[in-house]
Amino acid sequence: MSRPSVDVTPLSESPMSGSPTAVALFCHGGTADSTAPPSDGALSLLRMRAIQHAVRSGLARHGIEPWLLRYRVAGWNGTRADAAHDAQWALDEVGRRYGNLPVVLIGHSMGGRAAIRVSGHPSVRAVCALAPWVPSSDPVRQLRGKTVVIAHGRADRWVPARGSYDFALRAKQVTPQTARLTLPGGHSLLRRAHVWHDLVREVVVASLGFEPFGPVLTNAFQQDPPAGLTAPL
Repeated sequence: MSRPSVDVTPLSESPMSGSPTAVALFCHGGTADSTAPPSDGALSLLRMRAIQHAVRSGLARHGIEPWLLRYRVAGWNGTRADAAHDAQWALDEVGRRYGNLPVVLIGHSMGGRAAIRVSGHPSVRAVCALAPWVPSSDPVRQLRGKTVVIAHGRADRWVPARGSYDFALRAKQVTPQTARLTLPGGHSLLRRAHVWHDLVREVVVASLGFEPFGPVLTNAFQQDPPAGLTAPL
């Protein structure tokens, strides 16, 4: 099976000059079981591409390069965990191209699960998981020492928000720099889309040390559960 394609979107109308300071790796959603490649018109792929484009100018001023990972197949596929294997490949590819460069992972739905699963990679500084699909059997030990931000729509019927809360409780025991925010709306991230975009930009830039975290995330990191894991945005 061929390796996934990685789309490196330019940060402006012209390619970046010089070497990037970091990489933001965007991992789109998918489905539980499928060995078919994700289609060009897959909503999960289009949504993550839209987020990538929405935040790229905010990353560009800090020299952060946004990569969009397109998986080999659309499904997680049980113990195969295909999306996680592709995300691991992409992290290794960052190292191959740029050496020891820090990475922030951004994942939606199944992409959030993939991002969390590979967060133990030494290049990863932080994970921003948007409405992540995180079964109770998924491990958390790989998150130790990382910044973890989870955001979930309160009306999400596709991936119920309770699952990410239970996961965040376990993650908080491993890494204190864990926060979970809640927003109105469902799984598509389309309601108040600009708020989701602003959150992604903040997590990437702040976790890399270019700017401080805003008050909502700062307070959420410092508060004990449940307050720090149910903070409204």
